[in-house]
Amino acid sequence: MAPTLAVSFNDSSEIIDFVLKKGNGVKGLSEMGLDSLPEQYIQPLEERMCDTKTMSQESVPLIDISKWDDPGVAEAICEAAEKWGFFQIINHGVPIEVLENVTEATHQFFGLSAEEKRKYLKEFSPSNNVRFGTSFSPEAEKALEWKDYLSLLYVSEDEASALWPSVCRDQVLEYMKKSEIVVRKLLDVLMKNLNVTEIDETKESLLMGSKRINLNYYPICPNPELTVGVGRHSDVSTLTVLLQDDIGGLYVRGNNDSWIHVPPVNGSIVINVGDALQIMSNGRYKSIEHRVIANGSNTRISVPIFINPGPSEKISPFPEVLASGEKAVYKEVLYSDYVKHFFQKAHDGKTTIEFAEI
Repeated sequence: MAPTLAVSFNDSSEIIDFVLKKGNGVKGLSEMGLDSLPEQYIQPLEERMCDTKTMSQESVPLIDISKWDDPGVAEAICEAAEKWGFFQIINHGVPIEVLENVTEATHQFFGLSAEEKRKYLKEFSPSNNVRFGTSFSPEAEKALEWKDYLSLLYVSEDEASALWPSVCRDQVLEYMKKSEIVVRKLLDVLMKNLNVTEIDETKESLLMGSKRINLNYYPICPNPELTVGVGRHSDVSTLTVLLQDDIGGLYVRGNNDSWIHVPPVNGSIVINVGDALQIMSNGRYKSIEHRVIANGSNTRISVPIFINPGPSEKISPFPEVLASGEKAVYKEVLYSDYVKHFFQKAHDGKTTIEFAEI
C-alpha cells in the first residue's frame, strides 16, 4: 500500500527538504501515492480554478502557416497577436519527429533518479545556465506550484554540449534549431505590421538576443482542484514558442474574468506574445495572462522556448510605432532589471508590466 503523508513526513520542513533540497521534486511526492495534498501546495481560494470561470466555447486562433506568401497568413498572425496574444500554428515546418523526440527526452530527464537530477539544483549545478527546480520562486511564494522543471539558457552549442544533461541535450538543441526559422518568420511578419521594415543586427539583439528553454513536468496530483500547475502570469519574453503534450491544462485569460482552454492539437505549436513585445509595440500586441491547472489522473509535460531580448538591452516602444504621433505608454527599461523584478515575486497576474509603465 502506498504510504500516506502522515506516515512519510513529520513536519513541513521535511517536505520542503524532500522536494526542494534532495532533488525529488513534486514528482517524488506524486509517486508516494499521497492521500491528500500537502498544505504547502494549497492555494488561496482566489487562485484556484473553478468551472464557473472557464469558457469552453471560445478558443484561441489556429493558423495554418504553410503559405507564408499568402497575405491572409500575415493578417491572421497580427490579428491574433493584437486581440488574443496567443495562437496555435500548424504546418510550421518543424518535423513531427523533432517534437516527439523532445517530448520523449523530457520524460527521460524527469525519469532520472533524484540523485542524478539533484546535480542540477542551484547549489550544485555546474552553471547558472542549467537549473533543475520546482514550483516558480519558492522563497517568495506563500503556496507552492505543482510543477518541476529543468531550465536551460542557451549560450552556445559548445556550452550546451558540455553542460546540458546528456539525456535530453541533443533533442532540445534540435528543437531549438528547427523552430528558429519559424520564430524569425513570425517576428518578420509582426515587425512589418509595426512599420519596422527590417530586422537588422541591432533589432535582432533587441528581439531575440537570448533564448531559454524549459522542460516542464506536471505530475499526477492529489486534490488538483486545491492547487495550480502554474499560477497566473504573463511571460517576460518577446515571444514564447510552446510545445505541449496531448493532456491539456493550459488556460489563457479571456474577457470578464473568464479562462479559455488552449486544447492540444496534434503537431501544433503554441505561440504567445511576451511582455517585452507588448512594451516594444507600445501595447499593440498583447502579452496575456495564462495559467496551468493541476491534473488528478495524468502527468503533463510542456516545453517552452522563451525568445528574449539580450539582458543588456534597453527595451521601450519602437520609434517606428510612435512616428505617427502615438504617445508612449511605456518607459525605457533595462531588460535584465525587468526580468529580475519578475523573479523576485510569486506569480501575480499582469503586475510585472507596471514596472515599465509611464
